Amino acid sequence: MESFLDTLVSPMLMEQTGQLVVAALLAGVVGYERERKEQEAGLRTHMLVGIGACLFTLLMTLLIDRFETDDIRADPIRVVEAITSGIAFLAAGAIIQARGEVKGLTTGATLWVAGALGLAAGLGEYGLGVVAVLLTLVILRILKLLE
Repeated sequence: MESFLDTLVSPMLMEQTGQLVVAALLAGVVGYERERKEQEAGLRTHMLVGIGACLFTLLMTLLIDRFETDDIRADPIRVVEAITSGIAFLAAGAIIQARGEVKGLTTGATLWVAGALGLAAGLGEYGLGVVAVLLTLVILRILKLLE
């Protein structure tokens, strides 16, 4: 059995730490854009959503590695569904209705994207995450000019 200190300096933990940092950075880019627009959910919220989704993804892969046998099959889709449900709850909180006008839909959508960015980082799909961030920024900034 590994000691606590050995665990803290293990190559696997270093890689996972990098994945969590990438998730925070990717989601943080989207959150920064929302922060600049003074929206309900900004930099910190988006970063936390990205880290949370990444952590759930990393834990899912560890659970599959440790406990999946011929008799027991782990279902990673359940973890994705749980992440999505949790983010939907946060996104719903960002969406308000006032005097017949709905506000916060875009912020809710960016929280959903932040969760997906965390999932991508947790799976080590950094390139996909970067492309998603770039597309998100194009939609939030450039398409806003066309509206």
